Amino acid sequence: MKITGMDIGVLLPTGTAQWGPADDPRELVDFGRHAERAGFSSLFVNDSLISPRIEALTMLAALAPATEVTLGTAALMPFLRRPVQTAQSLASIDLLSGGRLTVTVGAGFPGRFGRPLYTLSEVPWERRFARLDETVALWRALWNGADSFHGEILRFADIPPMTRPSRAGGPPIWLGGATPAALARTGRSYDGWLPYPPDPADYASGLRDIGKAAADAGRRAEDITPALFVTVRIDDDVESGRRAVDGYARATYGMPLRELERIQAIVTGSAEQVRERLGQYVAAGVRHLVARLGALDLRSQREQLERLADLIPALRQTAAHASASQAVA
Repeated sequence: MKITGMDIGVLLPTGTAQWGPADDPRELVDFGRHAERAGFSSLFVNDSLISPRIEALTMLAALAPATEVTLGTAALMPFLRRPVQTAQSLASIDLLSGGRLTVTVGAGFPGRFGRPLYTLSEVPWERRFARLDETVALWRALWNGADSFHGEILRFADIPPMTRPSRAGGPPIWLGGATPAALARTGRSYDGWLPYPPDPADYASGLRDIGKAAADAGRRAEDITPALFVTVRIDDDVESGRRAVDGYARATYGMPLRELERIQAIVTGSAEQVRERLGQYVAAGVRHLVARLGALDLRSQREQLERLADLIPALRQTAAHASASQAVA
C-alpha cells in the first residue's frame, strides 16, 4: 500500500448536537485552523441527513481558503446529490483548495441510515453499489473532459463543458466499507480505503485482500492509501471517558456504546492506552488516521483535540518503525 509517512486528521464536529446553545457554527472554521496549527495534517467532514448539520461540501468550501492541509469527506454519499452537479462542486472545491481535496464515498447503510435517505433522494435502493461506482466513473470522465457518459445506470449525452479540478484526473477518491465486495472494488477502482473495523487484525486482512484485487486488476497496491476512520476519546478517568462516548453513541446513533463498538473502531482510555491501540492499527498498515473526537460539545471537542495532538509524534514514529520493518521483510 501507499507509504507516505503518517497522516493524522480530525473530523470536524459539524453536527448541531455537538454545539452548545451559545456556540456559533462559524467557529468550525477556526476549529479547523486550530487543528492545523496543532499538527493535524487533514480535516474531514461527514455527510448525512439523519441529524441537522452543516452540509459537507459547504463546510469544505469554507475551509478551502482558510487552511493549507488536506480536506476530505468521511464519507460523502453521492446518492443525496445530482451526479453531474456534484462533479462540478467537487472540482470547484479542489480548485479553491489548490488541489487538497480527498473524496471518500459510501452507499449508505441498511436501516434508518440508508434506505429512508434513498427514498428522500428519489433514488432506488437496489443496485446502490453499482450506482456508486458508476457515479465515481462519471466524475472522473467529466474531470477528464468527457461530454457524454454511457453506463448501465447513468447515461448522459451532450454534457456542456465542466469545471476542471486543480489536478489532472481530479481528486483521489477513497471507498468506505469492509465487505468482501467493497475490498474487491477498492482494489480495482479506488485511490484509497477508509473503513472502521473494530479489530486491527481485520484491517490487516482487508488490506491484504485489497492488494490482491489491485494486482488482479493490473494496479499497484502502493497507489491505494490505507486509511482508518476511528472514534477517539482520551481521559485520565477511563470509566468517565467511556460514559461520555456512550452519550455520544446514543445521541448520534441511538444505540449504547457496547453495541456501537462491535461495528465501529472506537478507542477510549488514557493517553497511553489510546496510543497503544491506535499503534496496533498503524502496525496493521494504516497510514492515514481520521479521528472522530468522542465529545458532544465544542469545548470538549477542543480539549480532546489537544490531547490527541500530543500523541501525533509517537504515532508517526510507530508508522516509521512499521514501514521500516515492512521494507526489510
